[in-house]
Amino acid sequence: MAHEDKESTGARRVTHTMTIQREPVEVYGAWRDLESLPVFMESLVSVQEEGTQSHWIVKAPGGTVEWDAELVADVPGEVIAWRSLPNADVANSGEVRFKRALQGCATEMRVALNWEPPGRALGAGVAKLTGDDPKRQLVKDLVRFKQLLETGGFATTHGQSRGPAQQDALEEEREAIPAPGRVVPQSRIEEVSP
Repeated sequence: MAHEDKESTGARRVTHTMTIQREPVEVYGAWRDLESLPVFMESLVSVQEEGTQSHWIVKAPGGTVEWDAELVADVPGEVIAWRSLPNADVANSGEVRFKRALQGCATEMRVALNWEPPGRALGAGVAKLTGDDPKRQLVKDLVRFKQLLETGGFATTHGQSRGPAQQDALEEEREAIPAPGRVVPQSRIEEVSP
């Protein structure tokens, strides 16, 4: 279920919860390797980490958007949180929480991303940064992360007779119909109060 509100400040928040069939410490470790995030995050060009700070480069129309960020929480197997440093092209923050799922050796991972779209000059870049639908882009990235951890690779439609749009529609239908005993991922998009 997704929800999106827009307030006058334009601050945005998207959240998604997903269950991954791996131990929390393993899921945390894979996410904590910030420099590997571009492997499954489509718009992310690179992350360079130095201590508790990192430099992020993201694809945008006509080029890239960049910022520096710092870790504000880092508890192995439990939580990673960050925020952009002053003067970022896109002010942002985020948090990923990891907890043991009811299924035993699985992890419930909850991702929350917050950002403030910049002025009109970079507005189109932010649309690309977050995708036309930020929730959809986050879900796609997290599905790739889940596939990478659970299978060691990504499912692809490349070379198949169905195009990506039809495949996406089929995947959305499958997600909407929970199998017996299956935990259904949840997403939210909301405005953040000032």
